[in-house]
Amino acid sequence: MIDSILVIGGRPLDGFELVLLAGLLSGVLMAILAWRSSRLQTRLAGEAQARAREMEDRLRDVMAGQSELAGRLSTMTHLIGERQSDMHQAMSERLDAVGHRLGHGLLESARFTGDHLTKLNERLAVVEGAGQAIGALADEVVGLKSILSNKQARGAFGQARLEAIIQDSLPPSAYAFQPTLSNNSRPDCIVRLPTTSEVLVVDAKFPLEAIAAWRHGGDGEMARAGEQRVRGDIGRHIDDIARKYLLPGETQDIALMFVPSESLFADIQESFSDVVERAFKARVVLVSPSLLMLAVQVVQSLVRDARMRDEARRIQVEVGRLLEDVRRVSERAGALDKHLRKAGEDVTGLILSTEKVTQRGLRIATVDLSEGEPPAAQLQRPLAAE
Repeated sequence: MIDSILVIGGRPLDGFELVLLAGLLSGVLMAILAWRSSRLQTRLAGEAQARAREMEDRLRDVMAGQSELAGRLSTMTHLIGERQSDMHQAMSERLDAVGHRLGHGLLESARFTGDHLTKLNERLAVVEGAGQAIGALADEVVGLKSILSNKQARGAFGQARLEAIIQDSLPPSAYAFQPTLSNNSRPDCIVRLPTTSEVLVVDAKFPLEAIAAWRHGGDGEMARAGEQRVRGDIGRHIDDIARKYLLPGETQDIALMFVPSESLFADIQESFSDVVERAFKARVVLVSPSLLMLAVQVVQSLVRDARMRDEARRIQVEVGRLLEDVRRVSERAGALDKHLRKAGEDVTGLILSTEKVTQRGLRIATVDLSEGEPPAAQLQRPLAAE
C-alpha cells in the first residue's frame, strides 16, 4: 500500500498524483504568467509609442524654441552691440568728467595742502615760542626750587603769597602786615574786623624740610623719623602762635596758620590728624590758600555789611532831609495853586466883562435912530434894562 503524502477534500494523494497536480498547477501558472506578460508587453509597447510621440512633440517644441532662441540671440547681439557702443561713449564721457574733476581736486588739494603747510609753519612758530616759554618757566621753577630750599627765602615766599591774597580781597584799612602787638611780637598779618576791636592774626609757616624728609623716607625708619619731625616742627609752630598771638582783648580767640601749598595742607590733613587736633585744641586753625581766600571773603562780607549799615544811616539822614524838602515843595506848590486859582478866577471875570462890553458894543452898533424917539432915550433904555 502506497502511503499518502497529501490529503485534499478528504481524499489522500500519493506521490504520482501529487506530481501530476504540481505539473498541472505549474502549467496553469505558466499560462497565467504568459498571459500577464503579453498584456504587460502590449501595455509597455503602447506606453513606448506614447512616449515616442511625446518625445517627438517635445523635440519639435525644442526645435521651435531653438529657432526662437536663435532669433532672440541675434536680437540680443544687436542690442548688446548698440548698448556697448553707448556704454563706450558714456564711459569716455565719464572718464573725461572724472579726469576734469580729478585735476580740479588735485589743484584744490594742492592749495589746501599749501594752506595747511602755512598754518603748520605758523603753529610750529607758536610751538617754538611755547618751547621758549616752557624753558623760561623751567628756569622759574628752578628759581622757585632754590627759593624753597632756602628757609628765609621760603618764608618770604609764604609771606608774599599771603600778602597777595589779602591785598586782592580786602581794602587797605582792613589789614596790616608785620604789625607790633602789645607783647612786642610781630605776626605776619592782622585782619581788622568791623564789629570789634580785636584783630584776627594770620601767620605764614610751613615746615618744608620735615615734610620732604617724610615724603622721601619710604616705609622704614626714615619715614617714621620724618613723621616725628613733621609733628615736632608743626607742633612748635602751633605753640608759638598760641603763645604770642592769642592776647585777650587785643586779638581774636583763634589765629590762622597759613600753609601756602595745597599739597602740603592735604598731606597734613590726611596723614597728621593728631597735629590738626592739637592745633584745634590750641585755637589755631590751619588754612590753605583756598581756605584763606574763603575766610577773607567772609571778612570782606562783614566789612561790606558794616559799610552798608553806615551808609544806611547816612541814607536815612539824607532821606529825612529829602522828605523835609518835599514837604516844603508841597507847601509852595499849594501856595502856587492858590495863586493860580485866584488868577484863574480873575481871568474868568475879565472874560465875562469883555463879553459884556462886546455885547453892548454890538447893541450900540445896531441902534435904530428913528424920528419918534430921541437918541438919548434909545441909548439909555437898553442900558437900564441890563
